[in-house]
Amino acid sequence: MRIQFVASDRSKVPAGGALAVIAFEDGKLSWGAEDLDKLTGGAVARAVAASTRFQGKAGQSVDLVAPSADVQRLVVIGAGAADAFGGEPAETFAANAYAAVKLSGAETLTLLLPGAPADVAARAALGAVLAAYRFDKYRTTEKPEKKPSVATVQVAVDDVAAAEAAYGPLKALGEAVYFARDLVSEPPNVLYPAAYAQRVKELEVLGLKVEILGEAEMEKLGMGSLLGVGQGSVRESQLVVMQWKGGGDEQPVAFVGKGVCFDTGGISLKPADGMEDMKWDMGGSAAVAGLMHVLAARKAKVNAVGILGLVENMPDGNAQRPGDVVTSMSGQTIEVINTDAEGRLVLADALWYCQNRFKPKFMVDLATLTGAIIISLGNDYAGLFSNNDELSENLLAASKATGEPLWRMPLPAIYDKHIDSAIADMKNTGNGRAGGSITAALFLQRFVNGLPWAHLDIASTAWKKPSTVPTIPDGAVGFGVRLLNQMVADKYEA
Repeated sequence: MRIQFVASDRSKVPAGGALAVIAFEDGKLSWGAEDLDKLTGGAVARAVAASTRFQGKAGQSVDLVAPSADVQRLVVIGAGAADAFGGEPAETFAANAYAAVKLSGAETLTLLLPGAPADVAARAALGAVLAAYRFDKYRTTEKPEKKPSVATVQVAVDDVAAAEAAYGPLKALGEAVYFARDLVSEPPNVLYPAAYAQRVKELEVLGLKVEILGEAEMEKLGMGSLLGVGQGSVRESQLVVMQWKGGGDEQPVAFVGKGVCFDTGGISLKPADGMEDMKWDMGGSAAVAGLMHVLAARKAKVNAVGILGLVENMPDGNAQRPGDVVTSMSGQTIEVINTDAEGRLVLADALWYCQNRFKPKFMVDLATLTGAIIISLGNDYAGLFSNNDELSENLLAASKATGEPLWRMPLPAIYDKHIDSAIADMKNTGNGRAGGSITAALFLQRFVNGLPWAHLDIASTAWKKPSTVPTIPDGAVGFGVRLLNQMVADKYEA
């Protein structure tokens, strides 16, 4: 979809396509809505008044068909309180407007935002882009009327140049979120570890340096924990190392992602119901790849490292067994109790490799790690576990700014004994189901070597079906890309 910023002309109705304007909770029409109301002989105010249930609350809408000779459709979108209107409400307004007209037949949607600050107009454009995401590359028989007709979104503003400048970094962010969503949406027969690694390798055109380690290289490094997970698959496991160097001689920041391209559970086989969704068990790695994409695209003034541990967890005669003991790159041994607790085995070696090679300021890992986090926090919050208060506060601040919610969870030392093993240094599960997300995080903490570290368990937020968030269509979210990009921009760029 194409985004255009166009100059507002308050003296005439924009011709063609669909229009969207804002009404607030207090009954006040927005800048563009007031102008349009006058130009259409009060059509906007009459439509709002006639809709007895429309109160201007966020998400409410009134739809007018052919309100003038020049306009196919007009949607009035509620945006809540006028004094609270800013970036996030602007995104929601644009996303709701797009949803209202996407199948209308209109090819252009114009968001009337004269008087809006440039940064707010830019956020509206981003909201429309995120709402328009659609993974349809494998649909071959879909009827035309089922496909979105809107190909261009115009944002009508007073200062086009300022809005375009504000949108530049957001355009890069939107493209990175799309990249992450595409990775998560791809079927597992298409996006297996080697294919995934090659897709990331293509990001070198942005200025990233990308290295791909195969099984032979990882075996030399002693990554028995990661390699054990993938040994039942015919697809070779990969470790992808991404580097962005935009910060001179500064110590890098580092991000590590779990990339289980398909998770059957291995010998500890999952139930068949819903197993098709396990293609998105690589959502953490997709977020890291998306983050590195946007950092490079917007030329962030920071040095950053992204590590992706890519495997398939399959049942096979050569698959890892419950009861096996593996030796991690750190030298610590792990008794495998359940082969479906595999993500932490992948991250153990990836985290150790990252801190050992790059000596970063901190590490943040992202993983669809535990179903227990969904029981704890529902489907809207990701769990944050950390050994460092400053890093946690930075993540929480970015969470609030981007609408990607985090909730800090405890790391009680008393629970650490739950992963002690009778025959090895540790085991890969706790004692039963209680505190499963916590014991998984405590397992990871044994591989960070005291470095400031945060673990984001995004099993609850990587995939939404159905979605209740206007900027997130059903399916892949790309959760973490916006959050981490915001944190880097706010706290770690030169």
